[in-house]
Amino acid sequence: MGTAKNGAKVLFNYVGKLEDGTIFDSTFESDCADDDCSSDDCSTDDCGCGHATGPMELVIGSGEFFPAVESALAAMAAGEKRNVVIPAAEAFGEFDDGKLFTVPVTDLPEDFDAQVGDELILSGEDDEELGVTVVEITADEITFDANHPLAGQNLTFELELLSIL
Repeated sequence: MGTAKNGAKVLFNYVGKLEDGTIFDSTFESDCADDDCSSDDCSTDDCGCGHATGPMELVIGSGEFFPAVESALAAMAAGEKRNVVIPAAEAFGEFDDGKLFTVPVTDLPEDFDAQVGDELILSGEDDEELGVTVVEITADEITFDANHPLAGQNLTFELELLSIL
């Protein structure tokens, strides 16, 4: 059937890994057996959590996935496997210290109860929302990180093109 091309609809599996080998996302449910995702209230985008597992379908060139992954798929034949490394700058960006900020505890609602590591959505003026991670809590202030959790990480995707639809 040849290789996939821009505009082709394809079905593929992938495993997304960090440089240390940690799997952060996968279409294989067995790769994502994360105890944190066994509850009904799981709402994070961690591996296997909050989204369906199983092969992904996309139209190459549609911008649904990282451009480097879509480009790799465009040169693959059904059954072919390939690894693609995406530098941090082309993935979720470099880590930006300017996205760390501290808020006095007195500026937060009385019922605000967070722990280090919690991922939250903060609402500001004009109902603007900002995704943050709690990185430090003291008696007087809380430090938040507004970088994407994978900012500064180079990503590797192990791809397998299952079929060209």
